[in-house]
Amino acid sequence: MRVQTAIEWARQGRAAQRREYRLRLVASFARHLSADDPARDRAMLHLAVAAGVRVSELTGLRMDDLTFNPWAAVATKFGFAQGDTNKGLDSRPERIRVAVEGSLKRLKTDRVDLLYQHRVDPNVPIEEVAGAVRAPIAAGKVKYFRLSEVSAQTLRRAHAVQPVAALQSEYSLWWREPEKEILPTLEELGIGFVPFSPLGKGFLTGTINRKTTFAPNDFRNVVPRFSAEARQANQELVTELSALAAHKRVSPAQIALAWLLAQKPWIVRIPGTTKSHRLSENIGAARVVLSQDDLRRIGDVLANVPVHGERYPAHLAARVGK
Repeated sequence: MRVQTAIEWARQGRAAQRREYRLRLVASFARHLSADDPARDRAMLHLAVAAGVRVSELTGLRMDDLTFNPWAAVATKFGFAQGDTNKGLDSRPERIRVAVEGSLKRLKTDRVDLLYQHRVDPNVPIEEVAGAVRAPIAAGKVKYFRLSEVSAQTLRRAHAVQPVAALQSEYSLWWREPEKEILPTLEELGIGFVPFSPLGKGFLTGTINRKTTFAPNDFRNVVPRFSAEARQANQELVTELSALAAHKRVSPAQIALAWLLAQKPWIVRIPGTTKSHRLSENIGAARVVLSQDDLRRIGDVLANVPVHGERYPAHLAARVGK
C-alpha cells in the first residue's frame, strides 16, 4: 500500500496523478456491512478493492477477504469507552491498547494500516493520546496515526508528538468550514485529508427532498439540516448541481465528488454505500474532470446559495473541533 504525504503527491507529474486518481477514493464499509447478507457484503468488498478502493474496518469480515489485492488498506478507530459509542469518550492509553489488540483479533491480522482517534477526549491531553499510539506503531502493529474532527491547534499538538498521516473530518459542497483553518494547516504540515460525508449524507445526490422519509433509526432524523424545512430551503443548491451534471452527462453525486478532488491533490473522499451501482457511480467520479469554468460556476453557486440548518444536533456538535 502506498500512503503519500501532500508533499510527495505534489511532486508527481499530472499524468501520474491522473493514473492514481481512482485510488483517492475510500469506501467506508464499517457502518454499512451487516451480518444478514454476507454474500452481498463480500461481493461489494471485492468490487471495491478490485477497483483500487481502500477500505475501512470491516464488520464481520477478515483480512482474508483483502489478501487478493495488495493495495487494500484497513483502518480502525478508538475513542469510546468499551468500544461503545453510547458509553462516552475514552482515549486513555490503556483503552487505546485494548482497542488496538481487539481490532487485530477481530480482523485476524498482526497489523492495521491506519489507526484513528474517533473523537477528542476532553479528559485526556492529545499529547498523551499521540504518545500512546507511538507504542503500537513502534511494535509494527499500526502503520499510521490519524485523527478525526479535531481543531487545527489540536492537530499541531498531536503532530509534534507523533506524526499524523491524515485528518478525517466532514467536508463537502454544503460544509466548507475546513477551508478556514484546517486545510491551510494540513498543507503546511504535509498531512492528508479524508473528508467523510462528501455527498452531504446523501443530500447532494439529488435523491432527497422535502417529502423524503427516513427509517426510524436513521441518523438524519436528528440532524437539523435534514428537517423538512431545511431540505426544502437547500434544494436550490442541488438544482444547480444537477444542471451542471446534466450538461456534463454525469450524476450530481459525481459532480460533488469531483469537486472535492479538484480542491487539493491530497484529499481522499470516503463515500459510503451498500449498493453496487452506487459504488460504481462513486468510483466513476474519479474520471470526471471539472474545468476552470465548471469550478467557477460551482463557486458562484456556493457564494450565492446559503445552506440552511446545522450539520449536527447540539450534543454531537460539542464533540467536534476540539
